[in-house]
Amino acid sequence: MTRTQRAARKPELEHELLRDPRLGFEPAGGGTVRCLQHGVPWPFDCWHYHDEYELQIINRTTGQAFVGNHIGRFEPGYVALVGARLPHTWISDDVPPDGIADRSMVIHFREEPLRKGSALFPEIDAVLPMLDRARRGIEFFGIGELARERFQRVQAHEGMARLAEFIGLLHELARWEDWRLISSEDEPSDGDPATSTRMRRVLDHLDEHLAEEISLASVSAIANMAESSFSRYFHRQMGSTFTEFVTRLRIAKACQMLQTSDRLVSDICYEVGFFNIANFNRRFLQHKGMTPSAYRQQAQERFGLRTVHYPPTTPVKPQSAWS
Repeated sequence: MTRTQRAARKPELEHELLRDPRLGFEPAGGGTVRCLQHGVPWPFDCWHYHDEYELQIINRTTGQAFVGNHIGRFEPGYVALVGARLPHTWISDDVPPDGIADRSMVIHFREEPLRKGSALFPEIDAVLPMLDRARRGIEFFGIGELARERFQRVQAHEGMARLAEFIGLLHELARWEDWRLISSEDEPSDGDPATSTRMRRVLDHLDEHLAEEISLASVSAIANMAESSFSRYFHRQMGSTFTEFVTRLRIAKACQMLQTSDRLVSDICYEVGFFNIANFNRRFLQHKGMTPSAYRQQAQERFGLRTVHYPPTTPVKPQSAWS
C-alpha cells in the first residue's frame, strides 16, 4: 500500500464549510451549543473528527459504532459523548430503501467556554471530570429516554435558556453512574488487555486490506486463534459473523463513495473489495434495498450535494471472489 493510499484512510476533518443548513446544521456563531437531528443515508457517516465535543443519541436503527480504537454495536437508546478530535462514526445496518429521517439527535459544543465558565461559576466544576473522560469517548447505559427528552428541551430554547438547559443535561450525564470508556488502550472494555490488542490487530488488518482478498484463515492467524475459535470470538465481540461484518464494512465504504464522488460504480465495486460487479450489485441490493446507482441518485436528491470529481482510474481487481 502506498503512502497516498494510507493517507486516504485517515479520519476526515468535518470542516465548518461542509455543515450545510440543508443537512440540518444550525448556523455557526449562534451560541455555545448547536443541535442537529439527521437520518440515514447521511453524508457524514464516514470516519471523521471535529473540534467540538459531540453528544450522540440514537433514536432508530442498529449498527456499528466506531470511536477511536473501538468498534462495537449500537441500538435505539444508545448515548455517547465523544471528545474533541476523537475520530468516530456510526454506521446503521437496517436502513429501509426510503431511508430514515430521525436516526440521531446530536449536540456539538466546545470545551473552552465551560472551562472558562467554571472560574466564575464553581457549579460547572462538577462536569469537568466527565469532559476529561470523554476524550476517550463515554457510552452511557439506560439514559436514552432522559437524554432524548433533555435534547428536545435544549433544541427548543435559545440564548441563556438554551445554555441553562444544556448545563442541566451535562449535569444529568455527569452524575449518571452506569457508563464506560469507549476507546482506551489502558482500560479495554472487556477488562482483558490481550483481547483488546487482538481485536485491534484484526481491525487494523481489515482497514489496511479491505480492497483485497480477506480470508478467515488469514485473519484467524493474525488473531493467533484457530478458525472455529476466532469465529465464535468475533461473533461475540461484534454481534455478527466475520464474513457478514466485512461485507457491511465494504458496503458502508461504497455508500460513502457513492454519496461524495462521481466515481463509476464499477470502480467503486473493486475499490471496496468485491470481485465482480454482479456480486457487488447483488450484495448492495440485499443490504440497502436498492441498486448502487439508485442509492447515489437518492442521496444526491435528498441532500443536494455536489460530488467530488476524480480522474478516471484503472481498477485493480482482487484475485478472489471472497466477500
